[in-house]
Amino acid sequence: MVHELTRNRLKALAVGLGLAISVTTASAGAPTPVRPISAQVYSGRWYEIARTPNRSQSDCHAATSDFIAASTNDFQVVETCHRGVASGPTKVIRARARILSAGDNTRFRISFFGGLIHQDYWVLDHADDNSWIIMGTPGGHYVWIMSRRPAMASGSLAAATAHVAALGYAPSTLMFPDHRIG
Repeated sequence: MVHELTRNRLKALAVGLGLAISVTTASAGAPTPVRPISAQVYSGRWYEIARTPNRSQSDCHAATSDFIAASTNDFQVVETCHRGVASGPTKVIRARARILSAGDNTRFRISFFGGLIHQDYWVLDHADDNSWIIMGTPGGHYVWIMSRRPAMASGSLAAATAHVAALGYAPSTLMFPDHRIG
């Protein structure tokens, strides 16, 4: 009985995530990656600094994405989110990912729940030293500013936000979840 309840909850979660992370297709107005990136961008920890609001991350604070290389174009992703506040209970999602554009490394697909759900992401722009990236969905609906540190210097954040605007997103729609614990 408990196993069946757990399975039903997982199915409900998968359906909910499928609706929240539905696969998008590129539209004429969607921004495209500005320049190639190093494949090393897909290793280590990234901290979410800003994002456009989305259903799958509602009430999410201090979000991180850990990228772990599995092969040349494949990697694992561990996404961690804290509910309510930065020190709140954690929600962890493990996924597999693959670089789709090996020539410039700017496009990748994350597969959740063994490939049942997947979403494409594009690295639209980045700092010259790869200290921050701007990541978006190909449909142009969602954008994230990610950093190698939990906080960005004001000049770097201003530069990243200006890049977000240059890509056609409204910076006023960005939310900046707190990374401070305690």
